Amino acid sequence: MPPLPGPHPLHHHRRQRPDPWAFPPRELRDLQLRVRAEQQTPDWKTRYAVRSGLEGTINEFAHGHGMRHCRYRGQSKTHLQHVLTAIAVNIERLSGLSPTEETPSLPPTSDNSTTKISR
Repeated sequence: MPPLPGPHPLHHHRRQRPDPWAFPPRELRDLQLRVRAEQQTPDWKTRYAVRSGLEGTINEFAHGHGMRHCRYRGQSKTHLQHVLTAIAVNIERLSGLSPTEETPSLPPTSDNSTTKISR
């Protein structure tokens, strides 16, 4: 009968769970403090506001309109479903505005979305 193999050579390199009550290493602590200070700047808050708005829209599509699952098979039909859902959501949003309220203006983009749909 052959002898059993010994422990794996990298057995002692397994990652140990960190102690939740221990202080983080100084480099990590300094990085956290620097990032938290950066998050208080107006520039960071402006960039995060854009990201937050986009994430809210994506979340609305995923959870509110069932975009996690597609009704059709094939990339072109799936794309068509996404475009039609986006149109429906825009109509729904516009119908919620009062007649005196203006639509929110979006910054001009270099990529016109209507050219994407027509392709």
